[in-house]
Amino acid sequence: MEGARRGKRNRLLEFLVERALFASALFSAVAVAFIILFLFRESLPIFLGPGLLDFVLGAAWNPVGSPPLFGALPLVAGTALVTLGAMVFAIPLGVATAVFVSELSPKGWKPLLKLCVEILAGVPSVVYGLFGLVVLTDWIRVSFAVPTGESWLAGSVLLGVMSLPTIISVSEDAISSVLREHKEASLSLGATKWQTIWRVVLPSARSGITAAVVLGMGRAIGETMAVMMVTGNAAVIPSPITNVFSPVRTITGTLGIEMGEVAFGSMHYSALFGLAVLLFVIVLVVNSAALFLLRHRQAGAFGAGRGMVSRAKSFLSGNMVLLAGLAVVALAGMSSRALAASLLVAFALLYLLLTRLRRQWTEKIAFGAMGASFLLVACALAVIIYYVFSNGLPAITPEFLSGFPGNSGRAGGILPAIIGTVYLVAGAIAIALPLGVGAAVYLAEYSRGGRIVSVVRAGIDNLNGVPSIVFGLFGFAFLVIFLKLGVSLLAGQLTLALMVLPTIIRTSEEAIKSVPNSFREGSLALGATKWQTVWRVVLPPSVPGILTGVILGMGRAAGETAPIMFTAAVFSQRALPSSELEPVMALPYHIYLLATSVPGAAGNAYGAALVLLVLVLGMYGFTALIRAGFSGRRNW
Repeated sequence: MEGARRGKRNRLLEFLVERALFASALFSAVAVAFIILFLFRESLPIFLGPGLLDFVLGAAWNPVGSPPLFGALPLVAGTALVTLGAMVFAIPLGVATAVFVSELSPKGWKPLLKLCVEILAGVPSVVYGLFGLVVLTDWIRVSFAVPTGESWLAGSVLLGVMSLPTIISVSEDAISSVLREHKEASLSLGATKWQTIWRVVLPSARSGITAAVVLGMGRAIGETMAVMMVTGNAAVIPSPITNVFSPVRTITGTLGIEMGEVAFGSMHYSALFGLAVLLFVIVLVVNSAALFLLRHRQAGAFGAGRGMVSRAKSFLSGNMVLLAGLAVVALAGMSSRALAASLLVAFALLYLLLTRLRRQWTEKIAFGAMGASFLLVACALAVIIYYVFSNGLPAITPEFLSGFPGNSGRAGGILPAIIGTVYLVAGAIAIALPLGVGAAVYLAEYSRGGRIVSVVRAGIDNLNGVPSIVFGLFGFAFLVIFLKLGVSLLAGQLTLALMVLPTIIRTSEEAIKSVPNSFREGSLALGATKWQTVWRVVLPPSVPGILTGVILGMGRAAGETAPIMFTAAVFSQRALPSSELEPVMALPYHIYLLATSVPGAAGNAYGAALVLLVLVLGMYGFTALIRAGFSGRRNW
């Protein structure tokens, strides 16, 4: 009788646990549905009023004019141009660096080189923006003798650097996954190492590299703070279209600049949400394409497209000089002929590299170019960190770290911003961790496939691809206004929790799946239930991987500005928050306002940026240590 009751309790517990885990997994799909619902709900007046085509193709954006104009075309064009410019140098530089890290780096250096790439990924976007605003735009202004350096070129350079970690990491994974047998077979037939890389490794990894490029594009399209700070924010289409020194405005920049000052319920308010819908759709399409490529990386999945890829490669290799000439003609309208000449020389050298030189010289030049690519990436990281440290260290004093701001941030300290950032991150993780781990356990241990699981996974993937500014708008429309939480710590924590949830789910699921099946089978064979096996056998060895996801989520939450600027953050406070319903200061938002709105506050801006950089990179460094230690202890 006692055994029957125990068995009944166990079955009930198993049922309740599985339902709770399923609800956690379903939460991501529900969150995406809510985001879409509220974006369309708030944007409906602009689509029903002027109409979708007039809104998307309208040539002027002047919402405060008389009459107001809501043409999104200059903003779409600005987004496309900045992204295109970023990809022009991020793609070759990123892929070349990935080849160097995977195939050419000295023995034992690969983990260190990958750590450099991860550090570059961990730099908060507002720190990139501060560097771009103070250093990059001034360099462009002086070097090219233009009135201002805040331009399309500045945005493209900055976004290109920010896209590099994504392109390098995903490309390196794809290149490293190429079978060793394929490389050895090529070398045994007399091919050089470069010929093996060019004709065997890269074609085999092309789907992963393509996915890396698409993900890099998605990263560039969805960036907010950096482009707001360096592109000049003029809602115009460059004339001529190739004028890279023209100021532009992106969709994300427009949302970040105007949402904080718009009247709730106005046509302007609806138009901004219409822009958010456009941005969401664009990024959704881009990320869906990347996910499709990543999930069909096997060679057989691309059989139908091999001919097209081969013809494209042949065209590019055989007509490189023609393409170079066309590029120079297109760039003839730019104010710097030197830039056009440099591109001509680069294309010509690439053409010779591919078609004319002896293979020994080709290999030396190619390997030199790969090494130079990595050095350039490392130099970009070193320059950014050097400028932040050299300008921020003089501001770091005990009073700066423990005091309250004064004189509009020019004096005093940043204690409320530090505490507010900690509160936001801690609350976001407290919300996202149980949901994320629960979803991961369900997907790894309980899901049996089917349409519902496909919907859940699609929800997680789509949630991971939502731009940070869209999270901010959703938090503003749903949490701040609809649920009447107001601009508060709680609204910011919930918004950040949604943003970091996919990271925790993905890393936790991979950690759980890495536990050998023999552990599960041994536990079940001894009479343990499914949940007892998961709780006592599977989860303990997965803790380091789960902790990695948590720290990565903390780093991202601490460095984001866009999700909190409409939901939680204020510029200055003279007291620490005493309630979840009060607004807070936060380091990223404080840095942004000091850099863009407070003259004479550059020293404190750099000091706050240094504190934020150390905080975020410390989290990423701790993650690397956990991963390295865990890898060293694993023996299965």
